[in-house]
Amino acid sequence: MRQLSRSSRRVLVVFHVVASVGWLGVTLGLLALAVAGVTSDSPAETEAAFRSMKVFGDWLIIPLSLSALVTGLVLALGTPWGLARHRWVLTKFWLTLATAALSAFSLRAGINEVAAQAVAGEEVANKANVIIPPAVSLATYVFITAISVLKPWGPTGRGRRHRRQVVRSAAD
Repeated sequence: MRQLSRSSRRVLVVFHVVASVGWLGVTLGLLALAVAGVTSDSPAETEAAFRSMKVFGDWLIIPLSLSALVTGLVLALGTPWGLARHRWVLTKFWLTLATAALSAFSLRAGINEVAAQAVAGEEVANKANVIIPPAVSLATYVFITAISVLKPWGPTGRGRRHRRQVVRSAAD
């Protein structure tokens, strides 16, 4: 893929950060609602918390996760960072891909289940299943954010070969 222009890259970075921060914020909201729903003594409050989680899950999780994934992939492929040249970029990609898939197929299913139980007036069967997924997601997003800022680890083997080729080309 050819390199993005400076203005295109800047626009994509803004969209990527907004989608990523939005995804992190929605996950934090899901965790807060899960804790509120699990700890409440009021059936109406529990139902409201779990129904609110369903709205977040149905309307925000998939668009934000896919936006973060796609903009990150385009940025990786359209900038000198590359997708497989630095370990931190590759780690971010795989973690984002995994959490996007888990959010779409597992987190939403769990939210739908507890929302249905709450609407039916039933007790939530396994309360940990409501709190653990958003807590793990939140920890993953914080880790992804940290490696985005710190850029730890070195280049991959492919990144080292690419760097040597660039140095050779510049010397010629």
